[in-house]
Amino acid sequence: MTYICFQLSSFLLWIPPLKKFLLGFIEQQGKEADIALVAWWSSISAGIALIIAFILISRNKNFWNCLKGDKMPVLPAIGWGLAGFFMIYLGQIIGVQIESSLGIKPGSENTEAIINVTKTAPIMILASVIFGPILEELVFRRVIFGSIMEAQNNFWVAAFVSSIFFAIIHLDFSHIILYTITGFIFAFLYNKTKRLITPIISHMLLNGFVTYMQLNLDNIQQFFNQ
Repeated sequence: MTYICFQLSSFLLWIPPLKKFLLGFIEQQGKEADIALVAWWSSISAGIALIIAFILISRNKNFWNCLKGDKMPVLPAIGWGLAGFFMIYLGQIIGVQIESSLGIKPGSENTEAIINVTKTAPIMILASVIFGPILEELVFRRVIFGSIMEAQNNFWVAAFVSSIFFAIIHLDFSHIILYTITGFIFAFLYNKTKRLITPIISHMLLNGFVTYMQLNLDNIQQFFNQ
């Protein structure tokens, strides 16, 4: 519920008096001010949602112990998080090939929108690269995947359901295959190590890599054209 409230909180910016009040704290003017406001709102609301989530989690001593089996030691689990980034990158290459064979054009509208906001207000990186991945792994891997695993202990069912919800929440339905593949790999990493830090690391690296590449696309193209 905390995550849903965070996702829907941006609708408050449609309230004219509130929007006008908040724009008073934004240095940019015109359209850029509206974009910057979205970035600041997204980052601050995500941070607040994360704090609330961990307060709620602290009341449940068994929250981190939903998967059967021993947890992998921390350092190897972190190593799997790093390796997971490359697994996801490979999975996305395969996903793009599948989508292309179905006539789906590459390029995510969701990613493009986030990058456009980030170019105007870099504070958006907090929401997209740090707070967002943590919140999404808490919801889609621990709560949805973990709860199904507790009830049925069936990896494929749990991974499929959590990955579909993960894909839907991004509201980029033309690339639902790509998001579902990514969700499956996150679920595998969590199930492999029994530590949520593993998919969180992979998720952060993925979002950070995409953000860096998109923000520096012109410089990268110039480098390879030299």
